[in-house]
Amino acid sequence: MDNHKRNLKILGSPYYLWSAFFIIIPLAMVFYYGLTDRSGAFTLANIASIIQTEHIKGLFLALELSFISTVICILLAYPLAMILSARKVSSKSFIVLIFILPMWMNFLLRTMAWQTLLEKTGVINSVLSFLGLPVLKIINTPSAIILGMVYNFLPFMVLPLYNCISKIDENVINAARDLGANSLKVFTRIILPLSIPGIISGITMVFIPALTTFVISKLLGGSKILLIGNIIEEEFTQASNWNLGSGLSIVLMIFIIVSMVITEIFDKGGESNFL
Repeated sequence: MDNHKRNLKILGSPYYLWSAFFIIIPLAMVFYYGLTDRSGAFTLANIASIIQTEHIKGLFLALELSFISTVICILLAYPLAMILSARKVSSKSFIVLIFILPMWMNFLLRTMAWQTLLEKTGVINSVLSFLGLPVLKIINTPSAIILGMVYNFLPFMVLPLYNCISKIDENVINAARDLGANSLKVFTRIILPLSIPGIISGITMVFIPALTTFVISKLLGGSKILLIGNIIEEEFTQASNWNLGSGLSIVLMIFIIVSMVITEIFDKGGESNFL
């Protein structure tokens, strides 16, 4: 038994090294810089700077757009997941592959493609102008950011929901119908409660990356719309103020942890399914 445990530890050593170099050490650096000033003295000023007008505005705007994007993803993904489940679509089918395929493409390229489509002289407005229709003025607006978030993160909502709904036993649904339950009651009393783990998993996988993103807002929102992710990125890359950037990152991590705790409370089953 001791040899077996020793062998397991040896096999797991690459993972321990990976965790140390890419998780523990970076987090330690963030907390070190976030809790110190340029001279290395301890301070909470970096974290307290979140109350500055520009920072708090960027944080609440990021929360607002992330919430809206997550809600839209749920509204789009849930009916789609139910349709795929009702048609007995296999997890290895071509239709499911269509939703997974965009995830294989570089995130930056996908966002830049939408920038090309939505800009004033882009493909969409060129077609509308050719047809004599009014052009869209959506680029460099919060709506464009929401569109980019929904497009990039929708598969992360569809797949957990589909995986969860497809596992619901048909006998339970048929029994409810035999007992006189209509389609609405079947959905509200059986399908929806049993799919909550998938909803929670989808919310976590959409809301958190949407809250922390800065590429989407930078490309589709322009320099005038700054989310908290853009502010942190600028502190690191342009201002070279790692202390302030790390302090704001700590605040953002606190919001992420709070959101995960809230979703875990609602996930009474304690399970999150993902394809």
